[in-house]
Parts: sequence; C-alpha cells; structure tokens
Amino acid sequence: MNNFTFGRIFFLMGFSDIRETQILHSVLFLLIYLVALMGNLLIITLIIKDHRLHTPMYFFLKNLSFLDLCLISVTVPKSITNSLMNCNTISFLGCVCQVFFFFLLANTEVALLTVMCYDRYVAICHPLRYEVIMSHEACVQMAVSSWVNGGLNAILHTACTFSVPMCGFPEVHHFFCDIPQLLSLACSYNTGELVIIGLSLVLDFGCFVFIDISYIHIFSTVLRMPSKEGRSKAFSTCLPHLTVVTLFFSSGFFAYLRPLPKSPSPLDLLVSVFYTVMPPIMNPFIYSLRNKDMKMAFWELQIKNNRKMKTKLPKLQASCHLI
Repeated sequence: MNNFTFGRIFFLMGFSDIRETQILHSVLFLLIYLVALMGNLLIITLIIKDHRLHTPMYFFLKNLSFLDLCLISVTVPKSITNSLMNCNTISFLGCVCQVFFFFLLANTEVALLTVMCYDRYVAICHPLRYEVIMSHEACVQMAVSSWVNGGLNAILHTACTFSVPMCGFPEVHHFFCDIPQLLSLACSYNTGELVIIGLSLVLDFGCFVFIDISYIHIFSTVLRMPSKEGRSKAFSTCLPHLTVVTLFFSSGFFAYLRPLPKSPSPLDLLVSVFYTVMPPIMNPFIYSLRNKDMKMAFWELQIKNNRKMKTKLPKLQASCHLI
C-alpha cells in the first residue's frame, strides 16, 4: 500500500455524492453557520456594551461564545465550500490545521464549561465569599488556564496523529478531518495517539464527574432556599449550563468511546454534528432566551440604536437638501 503521509490532499466524503443532497446540505449548513455567527456575536456585543453584565458568569459566557464562534468556523465553512463546488478535497496542511484548531477549541470548551460550573457552585453554595473567590484576577487565570490546557492537548493530538505514516486511498468518511477517521488510515497501530485520546477522555470524564458533583451540591442548596423567587433565579442560571454540558459531553463521549465501524453510517455523521455544530448554534438560544439580564441588555441596546438613528436622520435630511 502506498504511503501518503506527505501527500497533498485528503478526500472528505461528506454526507452524500448526490448533487441535490450536496446543495441541500450546503444551504442548511450556511443557515446554521449564519445563525451561530450572529447569535454568538450578539452575546459578545451585549456583554461588552452593558456594564451590568461585567460579572464572572458573563465573563465566562463571553469566552464561551467566542470559542463557539471559532469552533464552528473550523469545520463548517470548508464543508459548505466543498458541497457548493462539488469538490471534496482538503490539503494535507488544511487537515492538520483542522485537527489542531478543533482540539484546541473543543478541549478549551470542556475546561471552560467546568470553570463555569465552579462559578455557579461558588455563587450559590458560598455567596458570602463569591467576590473574594471569583475575583477578576482569578477569572482571568481560569480562562487562560483553559486555553493553555486546550493548546497542550491540541499539540499532542496533532503531533501523534500525523507522526505515523498513512496508507491506501486518503479517504476520510467525514465532513471534516476527525482523528478517529484519520487513525483508521494509519499504516501501523498508532499507540501514541490512542494513549493521548485515552488520557484526554479520562480528564474529560473527570471534568464531567466534577460538574455532576457540583450540581448535586448546587441543587441540594437551591431546594433548601425559602424564597421561591430565589429558587427560580438559581435554576434559570444553572439549567442552561447543565443542558449545554449534557449535549456536548454525551455526544463527544459517544463519538470517541465507541469502536469505529468499518462502513460509516449516517449515525456517525449525525453524532459529529451534535458535538461540532449544535453547541455553537444552541448556546446563544439556551443562554439568552431564559436570561432576563440578557433580554434587558438587548432591548436597551435596541433603544439606544434607535435614538442614535433618530438624531442622525435630521442631519442626513439636511445634508440631502443642501446637495
């Protein structure tokens, strides 16, 4: 079998070879991408503009929105372009970049979701010490640590995956370069990458257990609250985060823990969509629709923009008359 490790291209098989299905896929992915882009940019803008949202919870939410925006941009635009142009190729360097940035962002998101859970735990279970524990310096350190963790994981995964020669036809049965599919192309058993994946899964599972234990303490504290309004507010800030964590972790564990089938099925592609595409598009809705502060910030921003337009309109009309 021919060694193609340093070859020029991989073939991404995508969702279908039928031209009509490719067009439908590109249109759907384009709509999803635009919604995710606008939703996450809106959250970032609201948090930056509204000083009432300059709290640890929204600081981490701003980071999460930026992560989601980047995560969906790593895989979806290339898939849309390939479907529209009926060209399912990606360069070797492009494949390496996809693997690196996908794992950088995905592992950073796992760490950030864990940090966000810790923020909710401190806010609800230790409210008197919240400002001391979750100071601005501590929040920045946690965010930086999440990025460093993601970067180290990405370097190890990328180096181990592409250090082993690959044989045969460079066909990746996916819409982006994902490690399980690339490992199936290796000429020899890639023990190093399997060890790295195993360690990453252990760390991710540890984060998942930490989140579960934290939420057990959180919900036990919330249920003891005498005020119904306080319980409602606590649940409204915790349930969106728990929904995102469940979706992201469950789909990721399913994709990386199950044995890779010899003949890829539509289920594999569907699962990959759940941990690559769905979180970036769902997070803006999950965190904004049930959040009164975000709604208030949005409407106040709209009112300010309308006022600016009203003040600019007479000046524009006067300039037009002069012309």
